[in-house]
Amino acid sequence: MNKGVYIALSSIALAQGLKIPIHYWKKKEFRPDLFFQTGGMPSSHSAGVASLTTYIALNRGLPTIDFALSLVYGLIVMYDAQGIRRQTGELTLKVNDLDDLLDKVNHEKPVHFEEKAPDKLKEMLGHKPEEVVGGALLGVLTGTLGYLMDRKR
Repeated sequence: MNKGVYIALSSIALAQGLKIPIHYWKKKEFRPDLFFQTGGMPSSHSAGVASLTTYIALNRGLPTIDFALSLVYGLIVMYDAQGIRRQTGELTLKVNDLDDLLDKVNHEKPVHFEEKAPDKLKEMLGHKPEEVVGGALLGVLTGTLGYLMDRKR
């Protein structure tokens, strides 16, 4: 693999790892499982594409096709992370609330209906805009550090 891939993957892993202490600081709840989940602060999607784009910009230059491709791809990924995926997460919250509402309705006036209990849908899919920006800033930092470390050799 090339250096850009290593930097992007390292940035993604760092962002995922940072979710645990940030969540603990906000909620006073230790959740190591957040390392393997989507959503939350910072966005690992944004960190990955921003670090790669930064590394390419510093290594190859801004007028290159490499940088242009990485920038456009990165912007699409970040837009998707906070746009469509976020809206899907919001919709999932509403669907999960419907189950609670149906339970309340059934307690008022019992209706015979048998259904397999579905698993709750995953609610943390996308990112808030500040999570995307946080991931992008982390990515720029790791991309710059990766470039500087590569230059020292």
